Amino acid sequence: QERPVPIFETILAHDPELFLMIGDNIYADTHDIDLMRAKYARLGAVAGYQKLRQTCPVLATWDDHDYGVNDGGADYPQREASQQAFFDFFQVPADSPLRGRPGVYDARTFGPEGRRVQVIPLDTRYFRSPLKPGEKRLGGSWVPDDDPAKTMLGEAQWMWLEEQLKQPAEVRLLVSSIQCLPDAVGQETWSNLPHERQRLFRLIDSTGAEGIVILSGDRHWAELSRIDEGVPYPLYDLTSSSLNQLHPRGTPTQNSRRAIPETFHRENFGVVAIDWDQPDPTIRLEIRDLEDAVRLTKTLRLSELRP
Repeated sequence: QERPVPIFETILAHDPELFLMIGDNIYADTHDIDLMRAKYARLGAVAGYQKLRQTCPVLATWDDHDYGVNDGGADYPQREASQQAFFDFFQVPADSPLRGRPGVYDARTFGPEGRRVQVIPLDTRYFRSPLKPGEKRLGGSWVPDDDPAKTMLGEAQWMWLEEQLKQPAEVRLLVSSIQCLPDAVGQETWSNLPHERQRLFRLIDSTGAEGIVILSGDRHWAELSRIDEGVPYPLYDLTSSSLNQLHPRGTPTQNSRRAIPETFHRENFGVVAIDWDQPDPTIRLEIRDLEDAVRLTKTLRLSELRP
């Protein structure tokens, strides 16, 4: 929020129907909620962001830095106040049911029957159990924890997610602030809580939810991951990050599940473009750079995202 965000203008040129802010939307990193609100105000004053709000709906979830603490989870003492600051900035109505429950998870469905897109921003912060530290590696020091009592989403959110996945939709964008499919190689991913990731895969299977594509951020680079084992159909995880916050290292961590060998390390944003007019509708996943050049792309058929 302290730096220029010229990529907003690139995004606006696409005339988007929906924009997803999926975490680290500001760098708050504070227990001082007044300071957090001031940092949100800095983002809110950015002309490109203001234009975006006027162009299309904006749905959001948070990651650690806008939640309030690096790699933070349920032990962050200001999580309730941070949640209210988040809702205020993203203009959640005062009478919204979201304000009456812990966490910022949400779900919306867009489009008519036969062309419905369900968007499910998850909350991977408010309820998340402490992670297990280990030996420092390239990506960080977190290691997988087999403790079945630890949670990523918390029971209330898990129950809610099951109900959402039973709702009718042709395409489902499952939004996770942290990567879901890549290997656990030090950084925060769902792989650090393997029981929880397997629970997600089982839930997708048991609910019969078709058309799922996972969208993630956090890493300060872009990549596309895929998994085929233990899931009812191939799952893809499109990671786009960051809009204006480059990582000084510029080196990706190991990921044996890359669907495309290349990664991209400059400013970028992700695009999900659905062509409903095909007999078998297509879902085009893209990573685009500041100049709007396509850096990574993969086109899926909707029929591929079914058991």
